[in-house]
Amino acid sequence: MGLASPLIIPRLPGPVDLIWRVPGSKSITNRALVLAALADGETRLSGALASDDTRHMRTALVRMGIDIVDASDGDLVVHGGRDRLRAPDGPIFVGNSGTTVRFLAALAALVDGEIRLVGDDAMAKRPIRVLADALTALGVAVECPTGCPPLTIRGGRLRGGRVRMRGDQSSQYFSALLMAAGSADADLDVEVEGVLVSRPYVDITRRMIADFGGAVEETGSGFHVRSGLPLTGRPYAVEPDASSASYPFALAAAIGGCVDVPGLGSGSQQGDYDFTRVLEAAGAHVIRGERSTSVEREGALRGVDVDMHHISDTVMTLAAIAPLAQGPTRIRNVANIRIKETDRLAATVAELRRLGQRVRHGDDWLEIEPAPITPAVVQCYDDHRIAMSFAVLGAAAGGVTIEDPACVSKTYPGFFSDLARAYDAAGVAFNGAARPAAG
Repeated sequence: MGLASPLIIPRLPGPVDLIWRVPGSKSITNRALVLAALADGETRLSGALASDDTRHMRTALVRMGIDIVDASDGDLVVHGGRDRLRAPDGPIFVGNSGTTVRFLAALAALVDGEIRLVGDDAMAKRPIRVLADALTALGVAVECPTGCPPLTIRGGRLRGGRVRMRGDQSSQYFSALLMAAGSADADLDVEVEGVLVSRPYVDITRRMIADFGGAVEETGSGFHVRSGLPLTGRPYAVEPDASSASYPFALAAAIGGCVDVPGLGSGSQQGDYDFTRVLEAAGAHVIRGERSTSVEREGALRGVDVDMHHISDTVMTLAAIAPLAQGPTRIRNVANIRIKETDRLAATVAELRRLGQRVRHGDDWLEIEPAPITPAVVQCYDDHRIAMSFAVLGAAAGGVTIEDPACVSKTYPGFFSDLARAYDAAGVAFNGAARPAAG
């Protein structure tokens, strides 16, 4: 399916009945690659995501001296160890991958020499000052004139002790520092100033550090990292991406029927799995098994009022199906989505209005009052989650054309191919042809 041109999303008739296999978690894959790079010996990653973001991480680590190869069975084999790490010749390009630039900034503190991290135009607007200042306080030389990438790190050692970071911008600052701090000169206490956004992602980081042999304890003010515990390579299975699973789950809730996502069960460590609880509040029925999760809906979809502070990557998924609900949908406490790949709050408001919806909003909230869909071309702002979220609305209601479908390659390159299977099952043509649409 060609994705270079705008993609019309036809309306799917009737309920769906699908098994939808979601690719591996981006968040877990990029954490596993960093931990495997620091771990002595061999790590074998199964189910790792292959996407733009993980490619940037993998390429960067190889340039920093880590050996990563594709096994014949699809696994990634990483030969790691801190002693392998070195500064590459020339800058490392990270695209618009937030996990890559933030995790590598902390990892670079452990590497002798100079590492320069550069991204695309969108990355140059994404703040990293909070992490840069924390690294500076821990004895690392960091140059970051604008507070956003590009930045230059001259490392070699990371002091232990105590450091404080504001928690309201990105949990990735904390995950980055916690993964690197096990190799610091001494134990490190990381204090949280204010409320920590997207806290479940830090919990994932702590569990994964423990899986590789490290230890991060929760304290009254933040986290305590024990240094000097050797990380050891191991087999590691990456579970399906819960953020990506929000799209097939939302499709079932929006259009009716049932969608089952195998491999993502009740024991998921990803916070965005709680999006299923939001769908339950909206009228869907969720079946959580040990090895799969199903969402089905037979009655009406209801509007909800929900705090999505800790599952903010699924804000747009809910907002995109809100026009189909009975009653308004209010999404609260999500100021942090304004510093993602784009200002996601402003972008979501703009595209919903483009589609004829009545939307009110503030700095950290939006409310959608359902109205008939006005056919339009949805602008994506080079943001994969806008493309996938509004594609679900198009499948459920029609009238949607996705302006830049190729941007899904950031985290889910096969999204539209997987969505096409729903059309195949319904006998509806979905060939990605670019034809003019209203709006």
